[in-house]
Amino acid sequence: MSDPLVTFRGPVAVVRDGAGALGLTLAGVAGEGVGEPTALAFSGAGPAGLPEALADVCVVAAAATRYSLASPAGQWQVEASATHLHHDVSAEFYRALPPRPVPFAKRCLWAVVLTLAKFRPGLALLAALRR
Repeated sequence: MSDPLVTFRGPVAVVRDGAGALGLTLAGVAGEGVGEPTALAFSGAGPAGLPEALADVCVVAAAATRYSLASPAGQWQVEASATHLHHDVSAEFYRALPPRPVPFAKRCLWAVVLTLAKFRPGLALLAALRR
């Protein structure tokens, strides 16, 4: 057996789509550390006995078009022409970038606008300025 394609930790949702090109999608959390939301879609139908929810799933490429799903609940074989793996790394990405400070003039402008918006005459003034 080869290295795992993906190893989900915790609950994994199993989504079937008989009408679309991606017949089976596994969605859960995978990755190191905190983990990222991950989705693995198969271009093929899922096995008949696969439940709608699993836990701690390991997916391994067994052959060119066959994938093995293993979890404490059992093991299943999926026939698929391709897989599509998506890791949502946005949380880690934005954690690495420092937030850009808001310029002082813009903070003052919004403070004035929001203060005017509290009162009916201020709203009328803002509406007149907008025209």
